[in-house]
Amino acid sequence: MKMDRGTFIRNLSVVLVGGLMILALKPVRPESAIAQTTNQSDWKLVWGDEFNGRDHAPVDATRWTAEVGGNGWGNQELEYYTNRVDNAYQTQGSLVIKALREKYTGADQVTRDYTSARLTTSKKFSAKYGRFEARIKIPYGQGLWPAFWLLGDNIDSTHWPASGEIDIMENIGREPAIIHGTIHGPGYSGDKGPTASYALPNSQRFADSFHIFAIEWEPNVIRFYCDGILYKTRTPADLPEGTKWVYDHPFFIILNVAVGGGWPGSPDATTEFPQTMLVDYVRVYQRGKR
Repeated sequence: MKMDRGTFIRNLSVVLVGGLMILALKPVRPESAIAQTTNQSDWKLVWGDEFNGRDHAPVDATRWTAEVGGNGWGNQELEYYTNRVDNAYQTQGSLVIKALREKYTGADQVTRDYTSARLTTSKKFSAKYGRFEARIKIPYGQGLWPAFWLLGDNIDSTHWPASGEIDIMENIGREPAIIHGTIHGPGYSGDKGPTASYALPNSQRFADSFHIFAIEWEPNVIRFYCDGILYKTRTPADLPEGTKWVYDHPFFIILNVAVGGGWPGSPDATTEFPQTMLVDYVRVYQRGKR
């Protein structure tokens, strides 16, 4: 288990002073983490959201769409995703996705006992390859399932899992110190998706502070990071024999907090509501031309 020794760099610029390279770090990353990442000066910011809207403002509709529904989303989830400000809003420089325990009936006449939000950049932003990064403070508790992930933008025509899925960060609330990074594709989806986990030391919880979750995605490779530390690299060699690597077209971004589902299970008497996921920023970088 690798040690979490600080958050990832917030400033990626490199300044030359007197022939010395000074990394503008906030805060300083350990050298072991630097050694495991690629040259950060190669990455150029191409898209992002800093969530600096006025307090309790809705999300930027030019960047995000709130998906709506309570159909279980293929995972037996228990929440109804709404487009209400009650479930997703900006405050103090962060996005808040709030899961509430409340009886709610949607326009489709489906009634659920929980509400939450699922935000997507589908039809508004997608990218083929790059560094996808977010600084997030996740919720906690049995039955909670926060995630930061990508779906192939050809999903409407090709359908899942042939379109591909990259889970940059998933957590199930009964494992407060562990996050998971997974890829899903044709012949290796669901519980067959190649997955890896990263754990915090000394009984720390991801819900107690912000952490940076990222992938670096390039042709035939996806590298998974937490707080600047590389914890897994995936290539076509990791796929089951006879299956296809489908990470060669644009993907869009999703942020959500699910309640219940086949993996985390249902909330129980120990689960407190409301629960919130705070997102400081989401940024996408691509390799600059040399």
